Amino acid sequence: MKSSNPTWFVIRRREFLAGTAMFLFGATRVRAATIAGQLPWTPNAGAPPSRAKLGPWEFFTGEEGRAMEALADCIIPPDAETPGGKDAGCAVFVDRQLAGPYGRREGLYVRPPFQAGTKSQGPQSEKGPAQHYREALAALDRGCKAKYGERPFADLPVADKDEVLRELEKGDFKLDGIDGQSFFEQVVKDVQMGFFADPIYGGNRDMVAWKMIGYPGARYNYLDWVSRHNERFPLPPVGITGSAQWTR
Repeated sequence: MKSSNPTWFVIRRREFLAGTAMFLFGATRVRAATIAGQLPWTPNAGAPPSRAKLGPWEFFTGEEGRAMEALADCIIPPDAETPGGKDAGCAVFVDRQLAGPYGRREGLYVRPPFQAGTKSQGPQSEKGPAQHYREALAALDRGCKAKYGERPFADLPVADKDEVLRELEKGDFKLDGIDGQSFFEQVVKDVQMGFFADPIYGGNRDMVAWKMIGYPGARYNYLDWVSRHNERFPLPPVGITGSAQWTR
């Protein structure tokens, strides 16, 4: 028999829905646990990035690699305490990036029409990073040979290399078919990324850049150090792959 009181129906429906919600919450509730004497995760679980392999160039030719290493050392010159861009692996970092998905523009729309976009839109050229680097490094060597008696960029004295980069930055050193200023900005950015990136990508060899600035790396947390200002962190830096002590 139907009830003539609509209030009774509303109350009963609310009780039913509330009871159902409590049942579902209870069924899916995750119980807390105390973890002691072990890591709160499984080492190397998931899909970590692949480590850059040591060895020959994967994208650059021999001459391109020499030019890139020379550029890296000009942008980050070595000193008595820290290796320069070449020995820190910055050229290797750029090589592996250009040989990988970044250089191939995987996941990007690369069909025409191509037109100049705003600065915030990034490169809109038909040429991807790999092709742009290949053409720009060749143009750089051609320009240097024309100005410095058939010597490519890598064979120039340090003072002449620095002068070439200063002129590139100002737009005074012209590269055949290439925007020299844009190439200079790109190289500086890529070398900097290689210097400070996680070593798994080929640069920042032996974490030289992190040690230089005192960056502790990808440690689990720093809760004990949040309020300890102007104190040097005493532990060595750790990369994405973790420490050997964590996986014994």
